[in-house]
Amino acid sequence: MNRQNILLVASASIATVLAMLAAPALGQLVTPGGQPAPTAAVSGPSPDPAPQETRVVPESQTAMQQSFAPVVRRTAPAVVNVYSSVTVRRSNCPYANDPVFSRLCGNTPTTNQKVDNSLGSGVIVGADGVIVTNNHVVEGGTEFRVVLNDRREFPAELVMKDERTDLAVLRIDVNGQTLPMLEFADTRNIAVGDLVLAIGNPFGVGQTVTSGIVSALARTDVGVSDYASFIQTDAAINPGNSGGALVDMQGRLLGVNSIIFSKGGGSNGVGFAIPAEMVKRVVDAAVHGGTLVRPWLGAKGELVDSAKALALGLDRPRGVLISQIFDGGPADKAGLQEGDVVLTVDGREVFDDRGMKFIAATKAEGETATLSIIRARQAKTINVRMSAPPGTSKAELMQVTSRNNPFSGAQVAELSPALADALGLDPFQAKDGMLIHSVPGRTIARNVGFQPGDIVREINGVTIRTKKDFETAVKKAEATPGTEWRLAIERNGQRIETSLRG
Repeated sequence: MNRQNILLVASASIATVLAMLAAPALGQLVTPGGQPAPTAAVSGPSPDPAPQETRVVPESQTAMQQSFAPVVRRTAPAVVNVYSSVTVRRSNCPYANDPVFSRLCGNTPTTNQKVDNSLGSGVIVGADGVIVTNNHVVEGGTEFRVVLNDRREFPAELVMKDERTDLAVLRIDVNGQTLPMLEFADTRNIAVGDLVLAIGNPFGVGQTVTSGIVSALARTDVGVSDYASFIQTDAAINPGNSGGALVDMQGRLLGVNSIIFSKGGGSNGVGFAIPAEMVKRVVDAAVHGGTLVRPWLGAKGELVDSAKALALGLDRPRGVLISQIFDGGPADKAGLQEGDVVLTVDGREVFDDRGMKFIAATKAEGETATLSIIRARQAKTINVRMSAPPGTSKAELMQVTSRNNPFSGAQVAELSPALADALGLDPFQAKDGMLIHSVPGRTIARNVGFQPGDIVREINGVTIRTKKDFETAVKKAEATPGTEWRLAIERNGQRIETSLRG
């Protein structure tokens, strides 16, 4: 894509809708060894048989004049407008946020409150009022309002939001009425070239329908989601379309429109939607308790390029070369090995680590994923029973209150693969240690230079793996006033060593 800009489609401010129509160049939010053995190539397992082809190309003038109107009539009533209100407090004192000069504001500097409204789209996926939209549509919002296709308005409750998939679930109270809704499509059956419709509210002008085709599948290199395998479409998508529906010709929900590639802020025919299988997982979690458990394979892989393909005996660059297996993880228990090449997961081709990660995350805990692999130039099939990373995904925070150590004021938490995964860290590199979770201002920890995300690896030569290790090492150092603190921390994968005088 030549590093083009990625624009989140959502959240055109209502106050600026007319300006946006007059000036299409919008502000952009940039969200996307050795010689090979001369042996015969291995073609690998035979692909799953293709479903019987039911798609047809128009063969007459009459066919070319057929309309999408029947599909629109079935689907448009299930697409809504989502309004998010954010209360912004602004001080009249220009120094209000400055820790030194704020005293010039007096003891009680006056503030003004302003309510900013943003607009996006949503899709009704539960006839009782369950609505899915993008997380970036509701991010920062305190009050939400939904306007149906028939102009009825309802206050909405935010049930769950998930930044890592950029999805959020709302609910409205319809007093027992049954709302029109969209069923989820089986995205495993879609193909590049299929006709699709995008429905949403671009620029706040009102509900709009655009048509296009599926341009590509399993786009994982867009860079705006931890669990990305986007459907690419050339149906026109613009700001305000975020959270809207991408539907097939049977009126089923293929995905939730999320982002576009754009240099000028308008639609260039390169839009991306979050596939329905991921949307369904998030909605199910929201409806059944609000906890989203993301299973993993417990395996890391790397792209297979031409050189690797030749060395591995593959007929072409494909699959994912397994580079690391997590001890005791699902892949380890199933017998997957380093050096294996994963060609497909549940019959779908994978080409990078993100693709494997996405498919794993769409499974429920305890379900089985079927991997077609090449090992030592032989085709094999492995069934992996999915489970969540070990540990808890919620940080159990401990406040460091003592003032005679460099961590004073910081909040720390014992690290585990589950917590690392939830925070977007590499679970393989963050199996243990003590995580610096937050570093408030005007604290010793902030003055020392600690940053959120730092991992404490050693204190005075003692390896820190658990909370108990951390507490014991800190108390021992505090017991000797004036002692030197020799610390080793990990930041963004880099080890940093330093010495501080107590």
